Amino acid sequence: MKRREVLTAVAGAALAPVAAKAQAQTSQQTFTFRIQTGTPASSLYFDLMKRFTDRLAKMSAGRLKGEVLPDGAVVGFFDILDAVDKNVVEAGFAWTHFWSGKNSAAYLFSNPAASTGMDQLSHMSWYFNGGGYELYRKLFVDVLKVNVEPFLMQPMGPDPFGWFKQPIKNLNDFKRVKYRSPPGITGEIFKEMGATPVALPGGDIVPAAQRGAIDAAEWIGPADDVNLGLYTVWKNYYLQGLHQATDVGEILFNRGFWTKLPADLQEIIRQSVTATMMDTYTYGNIYKNAEALKTMQEKYGVKVFDTPKDFYPAFIAAANKILDKYAGINPFFKEVLDSQRNFARNVVPWWTKILELYTTIGNTAEKAK
Repeated sequence: MKRREVLTAVAGAALAPVAAKAQAQTSQQTFTFRIQTGTPASSLYFDLMKRFTDRLAKMSAGRLKGEVLPDGAVVGFFDILDAVDKNVVEAGFAWTHFWSGKNSAAYLFSNPAASTGMDQLSHMSWYFNGGGYELYRKLFVDVLKVNVEPFLMQPMGPDPFGWFKQPIKNLNDFKRVKYRSPPGITGEIFKEMGATPVALPGGDIVPAAQRGAIDAAEWIGPADDVNLGLYTVWKNYYLQGLHQATDVGEILFNRGFWTKLPADLQEIIRQSVTATMMDTYTYGNIYKNAEALKTMQEKYGVKVFDTPKDFYPAFIAAANKILDKYAGINPFFKEVLDSQRNFARNVVPWWTKILELYTTIGNTAEKAK
């Protein structure tokens, strides 16, 4: 053995215990982080994030300690991405469509077009199996060029069509009301339909309704709508909303913080994100929303209606027109939209037939009571 090789071997042997000790220390290190959310502490979304951090603490034997912060604790919800990028906070919870002002394609990740026919589960199938995750990560890394590690994690929805001062029977009735809508592309779709959308933050909806500044409004879902107090103003509630037929929340980690985590803690986060998806379906979408809807009807006298049938083709036609417009001016928007549409052509015919089974079972069981 040459002298240099001997010295290298000796140095390696000497450093091995040091490296092992450093690795052991890292594996026992506690990592604390704050998650700035875009929701109030009363929100179902906030509750789900608390359940997420509790799960992380248990799975990591206390090595991951996350603090969930309500909207505005450090920054407002439209500043969450920039705050995580700059490490003002280590993590943030929001919805990807919040960043549509930075690139319109962001809209498609949290609110995939209803015109594709996808629901929450088929959208998540696209994310995991149809190239969605790769496109989602490309949005942040290559398009927005921000220093974050992103994960979709809360596939909720549909957001109900919403609350109305007076019942509506058809699309023409809807066109006559001033309707609180999410801003951006969703608002453009409603305008294309001939409606009058009004963009308002959540905290301004009830005061605007009380003043008569709006005649109708959508928010999030029964559980959050109860917390917001919309039932105190209006009693007419339409459940089927197409504008956010699926509404997927995300968690963003500062990449500097993320890369300092040992591989096992990174994997624990990934698996807890996946577990939160199931938690969102079973605890949030089904249990908490059903519980809240029953409370609204039995305690507060809310009347529940189906969305008028002529609303569906009108919304989908308007959505396709607006989405095609953005696809024509933004190549990345077109790449994402084409991916979703191609995936939907394959899975939606199968999945909608299966959903018909469950609708029929549920209706039959209800009639048999």
